[in-house]
This record gives sequence, structure tokens and C-alpha cells, in this order.
Amino acid sequence: MKEQREHSYLGTLVNKLEQGHITRREFLRTSTLLGVSATAAYGLAGAVSGEGPIASAAADDIPTGGTIRIGMPIDPVSDPATYGIGGGGPPQSNITRNVCEYLTQTGTDNLTRPHLLESWTPSEDLKTWDLHLRQDVSWHNGRPFVADDVIWNIARALDPATGSSVIGLMQGYMMNDEGTALWDANAIEKIDDHTVRLNLRVPQLAVPEHLFHYPLHILDPEEGGAFGPGSNGTGAFELVEHAVREKAVLKARSDYWGNGPFVDTLEFIDLGEESFAQMTALTSKQVHGIWQIDVTQLTALEQIPHVQLYQVATAQTAVARMKSVAPFDDPRVRKALRLAIDTRQMLQVGYAGLGAPGEHHHVSPIHPEYAELPFMERDVEAARQLLAEAGHPDGIDIEINCANDPQWEQITVQAMAQQWADAGIRCKINVMPTSAYWDVWDQVPFGFTSWTHRPLGVMVLALAYRSNVPWNESGYSNPEFDRLLTEAEATVDVEARRAVMVQLETIMQEEGPIVQPLWRAALTAWDKRVKGFQQHPTNYIFGNELGIEPGE
Repeated sequence: MKEQREHSYLGTLVNKLEQGHITRREFLRTSTLLGVSATAAYGLAGAVSGEGPIASAAADDIPTGGTIRIGMPIDPVSDPATYGIGGGGPPQSNITRNVCEYLTQTGTDNLTRPHLLESWTPSEDLKTWDLHLRQDVSWHNGRPFVADDVIWNIARALDPATGSSVIGLMQGYMMNDEGTALWDANAIEKIDDHTVRLNLRVPQLAVPEHLFHYPLHILDPEEGGAFGPGSNGTGAFELVEHAVREKAVLKARSDYWGNGPFVDTLEFIDLGEESFAQMTALTSKQVHGIWQIDVTQLTALEQIPHVQLYQVATAQTAVARMKSVAPFDDPRVRKALRLAIDTRQMLQVGYAGLGAPGEHHHVSPIHPEYAELPFMERDVEAARQLLAEAGHPDGIDIEINCANDPQWEQITVQAMAQQWADAGIRCKINVMPTSAYWDVWDQVPFGFTSWTHRPLGVMVLALAYRSNVPWNESGYSNPEFDRLLTEAEATVDVEARRAVMVQLETIMQEEGPIVQPLWRAALTAWDKRVKGFQQHPTNYIFGNELGIEPGE
């Protein structure tokens, strides 16, 4: 194993934890990003707090053999670098991640660990990152996994012609000011066959977390970025069948370098867009798990003896986002829509209280750099006044587009429309089939779009609101916001970063492009015979960890 150089900031982190200036969670997250192994980080934290790591299932307890069938949308998977553009996203990656893996892996405890990497070493100024590859990994075709494979994948993801959302995360430190090319010809550098160096334009702490962004699968360069049945990979399975809106079948490999796999076959089955059909399939044992369930299914599923429910706090959400077209091109109108809703009530109506009320800035209370601002209470009169100042004394007529499933999204939109009406905001709702909505999600003037969990607030702000990045569905562009975001990304100390986040969150509340009703818990349901499953906050499924007890 590569000898690990201890970063000088680790001593400061230990002192901050001992003095209660940072939480145990933030200590673990930051120390592991600085290159400390998760085992060592938990040991250091335990010496202060007395707490140990999250327990996981031992491999000896996982049954072997059989097939696990999982209900999940089956979307096109041909270009993993662009997953999430036009829907899909985590479901697409759940198929591909079991074949083509990631350099790192963020676990259910929100800590990022090496995966195809053995370790990483950041420089003192966090502008140089050496990525040390595992040397026991081979591709399915027997070819060794080497640095050239990593360089090709990162460079392709950062090529604007590829259209990957990876640019949204890395633009601030890997790209030029225009976001059109790498900032330096040696930004991605090969040191030797098992070491890749990233030379950053500005400091960045979260590089390892960015390497687990779900479109950044490590693909075989010889296949040119394409993926499908028969594709080469380093993972525990190979994809043998894929039919859009039908199913995907993955077969276990006996030569996997890591732990598992324990089952012979994984089958992902598309059960359609109706929540009732998904629940029926699980109840009748047609499937052994549902990748995510709707909150409206909870009460019914609680009555089924063979079903185990899972719930975890997350930064998953959905936002009503506006493009800069009339009447939404006036920030007073956008703020009026925010002031006209009661997000505490939205959480109760839309998601049975399972989560947290939205604060209209897309930074979650579970994000370590979250800054608590005065809560944005509902103020109908203030909303009316803003509309009048914007030239709409008699209110406005608007239309919002939303998907018909999951049901909670449609319910939440209806509840917002009812409250908007009190402020003279007359909103028509255009309910669309989910697949149809994702065909136009980034085109409609006003849409309600779901966003999945990210471990950092700066990550989602970079993906969704940085100027000109692929997932900026609103087209929002604010140079001061971009500057502050890059500053926050480069700030190691969480207290200092939180001070910058106050400014970012305030900009979002005052002039930003969204109305955010709630944060939601992630919910799933699985047959109790499935072993080794742990609910991931992003609904990721790691097939090599799963086993199933014999039975019907």
C-alpha cells in the first residue's frame, strides 16, 4: 500500500472535535477526505467521543446463490457520462455501477472511501491530488486496470462536447473561466501506471466525493464511452440483457476482485409509473425489493408481514424552478412565490412529515456547511406587495408542469397551487407522465423537478445553479453566486465555509430561481429474505453486497 502522508490540518481537526467546535460527523467526513482511512478516522473520533463505526453485515452471514429481482425504472443506459439528463439518473447508475465501478464510494454513513483507488494524497494547499490505483483490479477481459483508464474517463467527462454533469462539480477547479476546456494542459497528469495526479486551479476538499458522482463510472476506454450488454467492466456483474421499460439482467462473475457477489443473478424489472403496481409486485413476491417507494404506500406496506421498510434522512428534494422568462424574469415575482407557501405545511401534506421543511436555498440541514438563516415564514401580504411592485397588482396567471408519479410530487404541487391562490397567483397544473416530463424537464418555463441526495450543499449548488452547467435547468446565472460558490468549495474549515454559505443561501432566498417545499426521507421496501441491504441516502444499490435466503 502507498505510504500515506498525514495532512497537517488533521491535528486541527482533532482539536476542534475535542473542543466541541465541530461534530463527529464533520470530523469523520473531513479527515477521510484528507486521506485518513475510514477505520483510522473512526478510531480517532472514538478516542474523543467513545462511539464506533456503523455496523455492517458480515460476509459470513450472507447466503449465496439465487436471484434477486428489484422493481426499478429501466431507462436507456448507452452513455453513462450523461446519466440524469432527461431523467433516469440513479436507476441508470444502479444498473451500470454493478458492471463499471467508481474510483471512490460514499457509504451509508456519508463517508467517502477508496474503491478502485487504494488511497489518495492531497497536498497541503489542496491543489494537488495524487490518486493511487489498486493494483489487484483487472477488467473482465483480463486487461489490467491502469492510470490511462482513469485519465481517459475524467478527461471525457470534462469535455464539454460530452455533456456530462461532472463539469458542474469540477468546473470551479478543473476548468477555465469559460468552462470550455481544462484550465491547464497538465490538469490531469499521469505519474506512473498506478498514479494519477489532478492539478487544480484552486483548492478543493471534496475531490474524492466528486469522483463518486453517479455519471462518473469508470468505463473501458476501448469502448469509447458506450455501455450496454456485454460491456467490459471491473465490477461484480456483467450486463447480459437490457430492454428499456422492461428489464435488465446481470449475471455474477466469479473473478471479482472485491467482496461478493453472493447471488447468481440480479434482475431489475420496470413495473411502470404507477405506485400501486410497484406495491402489488412486492406484496405478491414478484420482486424482492423496490428501489424507492412513495410515501403514500407506507401505511399499506406496514401491514405486509414479509416486507421490511427502510427509511433514512437525506438531502433528497424536489423544487419548483423557474426559467428567466416573463413573469419569472423578475426576482420579485420569484420571491413572491416563495413567500406565498408554508413549507412546514408542505412537508406534512406532501410527505407525511418525514423530512424537513424547505428553506428555498437547496442546502439541507444535514449538509455539514448548512447555515441556519431566519426561517422564511409564509407572508401572503408581502407576496402580494412584491407582485404589485413588479407590475402585477391583480396577480399573475402561470402554469407549472409536473410528473404524475411519484404521487407525492403531484400532491405537493397541488398544495402549493392552493396556497399561491391566496396571494393572487393563479396556477394551472399540467400533470404529465413521468417519462414525458423528463423529456422536457429543462425546457419548460416552470417545472417541478426532483433532485437526489448529495453529501455536500456546495455539490448540489454547483450541479444545479452554477452558470452554464448541463444540469442548470433554470438557466440561472449570477457571477457573484458563482464566485462565492467557488470560494466555499475551496474552504476546508467548515465554520469558515458556513460563513460563505450564509451569503449563498441568502442570494437563493432573495433572487434565486426555485420554490423548495420540503426535504424528504428516502424510503424503500424489501423482502425480509434479502440480506446485506443497507439503505443508501441516494437509493444506490450495490448488488455485490446482497444475498437472499431460499424460499418462495
